[in-house]
Amino acid sequence: MNTHTRDRRALSLALLSLLQFLIAIDVTVVNVAVPSIDDHFGTGADSLSWVVTGYTLAGGGLLLLGGRLTDLLGRRRMFLLGALLFGAASLAAGLAPNLETLIAARFAQGVGEALASPAAMSLIALLYSAPAERAKALGIWGAISASGLVVGVLLSGAIVQLLDWRWIFGVNVPVVAAVVALTPRLVRADGPRGAGRRLDLPGAALLTCGPLALVHGVVSGSPASALAGALLLAAFVLVEARAKSPLVPLAFFAHRTRAVANAATVPLSAGLSTTFFLLTLYLQDAMELTPLQAGAAYLPFCAALLIAITLASRLIGAIGLKHTALTGLLCTAAGLGWLARLPDHGDLWVDVLPGMTAVAAGMGIGLLALQNAALSDVTEADAGTASGVQRSVDQLGGSLGLAVLVGAALGGAGTQVADFRAAFAWATLGVLAAAAGVTLALGKK
Repeated sequence: MNTHTRDRRALSLALLSLLQFLIAIDVTVVNVAVPSIDDHFGTGADSLSWVVTGYTLAGGGLLLLGGRLTDLLGRRRMFLLGALLFGAASLAAGLAPNLETLIAARFAQGVGEALASPAAMSLIALLYSAPAERAKALGIWGAISASGLVVGVLLSGAIVQLLDWRWIFGVNVPVVAAVVALTPRLVRADGPRGAGRRLDLPGAALLTCGPLALVHGVVSGSPASALAGALLLAAFVLVEARAKSPLVPLAFFAHRTRAVANAATVPLSAGLSTTFFLLTLYLQDAMELTPLQAGAAYLPFCAALLIAITLASRLIGAIGLKHTALTGLLCTAAGLGWLARLPDHGDLWVDVLPGMTAVAAGMGIGLLALQNAALSDVTEADAGTASGVQRSVDQLGGSLGLAVLVGAALGGAGTQVADFRAAFAWATLGVLAAAAGVTLALGKK
């Protein structure tokens, strides 16, 4: 490979990672800003929760459709379309005159992610076809993406305290404009695409509406809504089994490594979402930190995450995917277990940071290993589908896990911090179950 090709690949990877960085930022950027948004619009906590979950639910529910569209219509084309929609929705969120418009804009941001993220991930998988190169490239992409989760918290605290909550969305617009302008120069054009292939729109609708109804049922305490969500998800499986052009062929999950990796991602992503959400509340409510201080408290988390992701590709090469995934899962479980003992008025250095950094290290190692396993043996024909499945499982696992864990814990009769402890304890058990599943089901990878 000549120097020009190598440099072009590196620049393409940087560009694809930049948009994913923004997408990751918007997963967490609203957490610290929620009280300020509440003060501005004067609404209740139930409505505000949709500002947080609407984005990830729309994105996660449509990621499979995005992956399918990527394979059918072209990777660069879908990446550009997703980026444009994400930028326009960010502008609409920053200018929203009411809460309803803000929630709608957050859903639109999720749709933009659903188009752009699997396109970017599959482009990387095809740019770097050798296993060692792909692990390194996905490690860089994952590091930039994961750091966006933490930067979202840091940025939110600074912007809310120093400027205005609307700017947490406005900062996306110029960066997205730069990404859209540079993509045609750095990413190769899509080749010819087959015509006449149908899209599984019923499957996409069921996969989007099912989690929405399920989360609504958990958050609002409506058993009917939760049951409807579960039935819609069951209907999705039936539709996929009978569809001529399914959103994701069920035979795709016959590949054991992919199936196990995607299943184990669910509790791991749920643990990460629970940590972000509950620790942000704990830092501000129980420890009475300002938004800026609460954001700064995540700096050790960010450092541990970046170090872990940097080491993950080396671990994969040294001990294999299975044992690297197990290392990440067990480290995450240890961190969640530590947080399950949070006192009512804790100390940042003793009670929070050890658990926080262990979760970060486990996430950095575990998610990267599972991500690589979920892309095992992909080809030109199914790289987008595999990427969409993995991203969808990650997003929906985080959203549904957060709703279930937090909803179940906060439904108890204890104090707020006691409820937090219960949520972390259940999250610990979920990650340990994933570790057991990987041990039993994943081969010598």
